[in-house]
Amino acid sequence: MLVSDFSHFTYPRLVVSFAVFSIPGPVFWPHFAGVVLLAIGLPMVIKNELPQSRGLDKLMPFGRLFFAIPLAVFAAEHFTTTQFIALGMPAWIPGHVFFVYLVGVALIAAALSIIVKKNSQLTATLLGIMFLLFVVLLHIPRVVANPRDRISWAVVLRDLAFSGGAFAFAGAQSKAVRPDHSTPALVTMARFLIAIPALFFGVEHFLHPDFAPGVPLPKLTPMWVPFRLFWSYLAGAVLLAAGALILVNKKARDAATYLGITILLIILVIYLPIELSIPSDIANGLNYFADTLLFSGVAFVLADALPKEARSHA
Repeated sequence: MLVSDFSHFTYPRLVVSFAVFSIPGPVFWPHFAGVVLLAIGLPMVIKNELPQSRGLDKLMPFGRLFFAIPLAVFAAEHFTTTQFIALGMPAWIPGHVFFVYLVGVALIAAALSIIVKKNSQLTATLLGIMFLLFVVLLHIPRVVANPRDRISWAVVLRDLAFSGGAFAFAGAQSKAVRPDHSTPALVTMARFLIAIPALFFGVEHFLHPDFAPGVPLPKLTPMWVPFRLFWSYLAGAVLLAAGALILVNKKARDAATYLGITILLIILVIYLPIELSIPSDIANGLNYFADTLLFSGVAFVLADALPKEARSHA
């Protein structure tokens, strides 16, 4: 009887263990990294920050989660698909593999720092600079080589928005210690870095509504998505309106908040079901989910960094 009971106790654990270890590393580790960041950050948000917030402001702490979790996912990919990522680097940059690993370390360090808010102002500033370097060194040369490629333009503007999110978070940390409550320069710069991509993305949604909404990359919206064109037009309209308001700094905080909500809704309706349906296809599932979640986090982080009373000057 004791042996029988012991076997019943261990068998499910053995099944789970074999299932976990049978998952290929490039599939397992990015998912694992994202889950770990969620497990670290979610209790902190629920316990320490939600009770202090009211109304839509309760969404603001989640922006930090939405921003950091994709960073961890992408960090893991730098260690599991190193050679593939290295192929995308310019030939004139030496030590491709070294820099892929270095970026992976930087991303996971930034994700952890932002989640726990330890040295996060410096970390987020350096992260924003790193995204800008991606734009200058990796993406702009591709645009110059093929200026009619809309995807190359979208990638440039996507990483500009990501850098804007990092600068907004860094600026928000400095705002907390400013006695005059003035808007930090980093937050002002972040507004432009986020607003301009939002306007471009909004136009793209009306020109190419068949493509998955959010960040306009090559993925088509699956036919099984209900009202599939509606989501593109909704995203396009919100992106255009929010981008314009953020750019001119009129009700910019509200605009960024509703942009974050819209992108989050699209994730729940489109990208989460895609990810759940093809969890082993990182390129077409998790990466699109993480990209769009990061963009939603950018919007919420910006909203949290902006003053509640809109200002008419930059």
